[in-house]
Amino acid sequence: LPDLFNRNKRVTVFLFFFLSLQIALYLGKRDFVDNVDSVEVVDGVVKVDPSGLNGRNVYVYLACAFRYGSDDLDVIGLSFRRDIWIKRIQVYPPTGETPTKTPMLESLMKKVGDQGAPFSFQMPTNLPCSVSLQPGSNDSGKACGVDFEVKAYIANNKDSADEVIDKKDTCRLIIRKIQFAPATNNPGPKAEVSKQFMMTDKPVHLEASLEKEIYYHGDPIKMNVKINNETNKTVKKIKVSVEQVTNVALYSSDTYAKDVFTAEYGETVNANSTFDKTYDFTPLLSNNKEKRGISVDGRLKDEDTCLASTTLDVTVELPLTLMCPKPAGECNVSRNCARNVSCDFSLFLVHDR
Repeated sequence: LPDLFNRNKRVTVFLFFFLSLQIALYLGKRDFVDNVDSVEVVDGVVKVDPSGLNGRNVYVYLACAFRYGSDDLDVIGLSFRRDIWIKRIQVYPPTGETPTKTPMLESLMKKVGDQGAPFSFQMPTNLPCSVSLQPGSNDSGKACGVDFEVKAYIANNKDSADEVIDKKDTCRLIIRKIQFAPATNNPGPKAEVSKQFMMTDKPVHLEASLEKEIYYHGDPIKMNVKINNETNKTVKKIKVSVEQVTNVALYSSDTYAKDVFTAEYGETVNANSTFDKTYDFTPLLSNNKEKRGISVDGRLKDEDTCLASTTLDVTVELPLTLMCPKPAGECNVSRNCARNVSCDFSLFLVHDR
């Protein structure tokens, strides 16, 4: 992020205005960090030229919206966009409520001058982070997903459904709400399974584990695989896959799963033998460019992005065991005629601080 407060460094300010030049929107940055229990304040300045307002007011809003359909589907006048959270404030004429002065605001006010009207928004902690669903090759318009928008506009009323606001009387900037990795990293998860096949007296045991729970984008994931083959069959290959799970809650809760990495290894494990090996793999968006519906971190214009980061939340987990009593005479391991053995566990893929 730019250092706005060191005069020896170049200052970067994001500016948006229309040709009317009656209002201009200034932001010091476009990435705002969600620390799980708090979110960075979104603050900026609107430069207002009162001579062209004609008695109207200037407002600013911050909106978090979910776009769930492309523009080309709008055939009956419906907008496939729903505001999850929105807040509006009046910046001109001043209402007497002034935001807390921060070094960022002071730097912006100094740049804008006497016509600057400061504002600030405090987002709640329960909003999702910026994320988009990767469109297909034939899709047009804006991608589906969650985005955040700061918009300044000239109007007679702050929120009137009947008032039509001219496009030249608005200026907007898309911002991103992002999360960084926590300071601590828990031990990696482990999963194991035993499976017995038809025509075999003993099972095959599979154990897979990760060295840590949280991985940064672009870092290789190391997974240790242990196999104890007590059967009279030969294991002919090992398949490793990373699945991205996206939960979408709008009118109902839906879950979408997409493979972001899959590889098959020609490893053989002979009958009555063991196997122990560590595999390195890295799920990258560059290898999934053609997959429609992959979740990616929110874009600003056409900048490069990455696979969507795991959403971190404030949770408390209480483990318990819920199961049926074992029927008399049953074996401890599962018996199945299928010849695949698999186990899975969760990991976090996030940004480094």
